[in-house]
Amino acid sequence: MSYTPHGKHLVAGEWLSSEATTMSNPTSGSGYRFSSGTPSQVSAACDAAEEAFWIYGYSSREERAAFLIAMADEIEARSDLIPHIGAAETGLPFARLVNELGRTTGQLRLFARHILKGDYLDRRYDEALPERKPLPRPDLRMVQRPIGPVAVFGASNFPLAFSTAGGDTAAALAAGCPVVFNGHSAHPGTGEIVAEAIDAARRKLGVHPGVFSFIQCGTHESGAALVQNPNIKAVGFTGSLRGGRALFNLCAARPEPIPFFGELGSVNPVFVLPEALRVRGNAIGASWAESLVIGAGQFCTNPGITFVREGEGSEAFMRSVSEKLSVTAPQVMLTTGIAKAYRDGRDRIASVPGVREVFGQRCGDRLAAPFLFETSAEVWLENRALGEEVFGPLGLVVRVRDSDVMLTAAKRLEGQLTATVHLEADDLELGSKLLPILERKAGRVLANGFPTGVEVADAMVHGGPYPASTNFGATSVGTLSIRRFLRPVCYQNIPEALLPADLRSSAPNTPARAIQ
Repeated sequence: MSYTPHGKHLVAGEWLSSEATTMSNPTSGSGYRFSSGTPSQVSAACDAAEEAFWIYGYSSREERAAFLIAMADEIEARSDLIPHIGAAETGLPFARLVNELGRTTGQLRLFARHILKGDYLDRRYDEALPERKPLPRPDLRMVQRPIGPVAVFGASNFPLAFSTAGGDTAAALAAGCPVVFNGHSAHPGTGEIVAEAIDAARRKLGVHPGVFSFIQCGTHESGAALVQNPNIKAVGFTGSLRGGRALFNLCAARPEPIPFFGELGSVNPVFVLPEALRVRGNAIGASWAESLVIGAGQFCTNPGITFVREGEGSEAFMRSVSEKLSVTAPQVMLTTGIAKAYRDGRDRIASVPGVREVFGQRCGDRLAAPFLFETSAEVWLENRALGEEVFGPLGLVVRVRDSDVMLTAAKRLEGQLTATVHLEADDLELGSKLLPILERKAGRVLANGFPTGVEVADAMVHGGPYPASTNFGATSVGTLSIRRFLRPVCYQNIPEALLPADLRSSAPNTPARAIQ
């Protein structure tokens, strides 16, 4: 099978082109011209999304679940093509994209099951007490309702699971919110074919055409127009701190400010406690190196900094890391811009006095080779730049002289997506002091493992304090992410016939405590 992209936008069920175009830059094969998004097309898509909300936002959970499942089916019907297109555009391994396609369809079906259960509605009921003294109590019923049209920005590093039909889109559509999607220029062909799959599912079920629009290769101008459109009620974003902060500021500056759910960056610190370092230093070092270079280090959970105690096991740890990195070949990065940013970040780390390069292999263009640096805790604490993310296969080892310094370093960290502790039984006392610090810094804290690889599940949290994300109470992975696109509404003394279907006595999956 073959696929030649048409390079158009999907706006309210119609494929439209633009005068301005962008040439794609795949790692293999020919590039193609793709239309560049315009503010007028964004406006049309947002108007259609608002029109669709009056139908889709009041659809049943069964109808929305069927739509999500149909989307998964249509994506799988194109599974012979999608990984090939994605691999050619991004340089990511074919097998990785096959797995990512499975994750994408899996989370669509997960959300379908989740909304059918109904627990996410958090339905509550305080029955009327007309005889209560000194004042009667009215009939009060509460349920979570969709907020309206949502804007979603595609991520560069996950062309499927965090992009067109990714977690943000799945959560918003599950909640009842139409989506206007801003495609990423790193993988426009992948975005296009997935958008075709979503549109096919929509047509099959007769869903309103404004429920999903896809703006190809959005520019800064069209992106700004999207987050500032008055029909948009929330934004989901995964990307750089700089780009995300610019959009966040635009959302806050609107006449009607809206929530911006941005996942922006993290160094995902690892703490190797003394006994674990002594007993397993060699194995931990090898595993850390493997985690560092997965996907050319282009995971938002890439563990870029490791803190180790000076002493027994530390040298074995360093040797193991260096040996593992030395046999890692250069890898293709997602874009030439990301490759340049990686080299700039590497040079920034290397220029700090007191930082030593342990291992490195320089290469240019779109390739990236791993680098390993080390420094002392004193130098790290004095240089804020050493705590900033370098997006790529770069690791920094920070040597600490004692436990108190390790705890001080942990307190100095900014917000993180993840924090990892390696420990043995004899490390529990230090671990009990470290964990309360880390849980204030990160959305996910793990022991004796590495954070690359994010399970899509009910209990998962992929978020954290700023700058890891712009809303520390939210997650962009797992079923809890649906809460970003809902708001609670209380209905007081409303006749049952006028209540949302999910609040009526006949509603399916109504908890016994909700209707008395």
